[in-house]
Amino acid sequence: MWERVSGASRIGIAGHIRPDGDCIGSCLALYNYITENYSCEVDVYVEEVPENLAMLRNSDEINTVYPDVAPYDIFFALDCADRERLGKAEKYAKKADFLYCIDHHETNPGYGTENHILPGAAATAEVLFDLMEPAKISRFTAECLYLGIVHDTGVFKHSNTTRHTMEAAGALLEYGVNTADIIDGSFYEKTFIQNQILGRCLMESLLCMDGQVIISYIDRKVQALYGLSASDTDGVIDQLRVTKGVEVAILLKEMNPRVWRVSTRSRNTVNLADICSKFGGGGHARAAGCTLNGSVHDVINTLTREIEAQLGTCSDN
Repeated sequence: MWERVSGASRIGIAGHIRPDGDCIGSCLALYNYITENYSCEVDVYVEEVPENLAMLRNSDEINTVYPDVAPYDIFFALDCADRERLGKAEKYAKKADFLYCIDHHETNPGYGTENHILPGAAATAEVLFDLMEPAKISRFTAECLYLGIVHDTGVFKHSNTTRHTMEAAGALLEYGVNTADIIDGSFYEKTFIQNQILGRCLMESLLCMDGQVIISYIDRKVQALYGLSASDTDGVIDQLRVTKGVEVAILLKEMNPRVWRVSTRSRNTVNLADICSKFGGGGHARAAGCTLNGSVHDVINTLTREIEAQLGTCSDN
């Protein structure tokens, strides 16, 4: 891969729509790695840069607009389970001379010219770390990789954290990564608005299925009332997930009238990737998402039927 990069003149990088920490961290890690070690033009595209991730080196180099440009020699699609989730950057992937797909989502079909997809990896940042030459990794690249791993593992709490994940994170510390700044600044620190909406979601949440499922939702009226941005609901689903006795947490966010973005988390048994993929979404077994249409009650009923089916199968076993 790096031999091909060394011969390229123009390279593009993009992550998925509604970018999270692993997406932003991976895109900037690759951007830093290439610009620090190779002589070529590099453009990186992401829908937006959440304020809590702007600490990363060269976050100001990210393009949030998508002009028409000549085809790239190489285009990297990172942390993106299917090409459509590249959003407006999909046009660059289609026209590129060579497309690398680097990911860890088990639902990724492998749409690149060359694919590096490791479903067993906790984060795309972990996959990238294994692909990079250690001697060429700078502190700035290491910080981006570490942040990506931290966010997709919930600071190493989620079940996707493996021995190799911890070894990769430990190796990144050798580059001078300031773990406190990254973990507190990008993961735990919340704005006043984020705390307000978190409190509201917790207060208005509901338990169902004998306390095994917790659900909260944010309709368009509430979003307008608080003036919410996309990143203001970060962390809500994870706080719902740690409710005692809960197996599945669901957060619904109304994007357009009767159009709901669904975020889900599970603890041990329910495979959320299987459920969300039925509705055109995807993700991981313990963290997945999709979009559903209808009233909030329609969406809740649709999801809980699928969850109940899986829980029934598990209890039968």
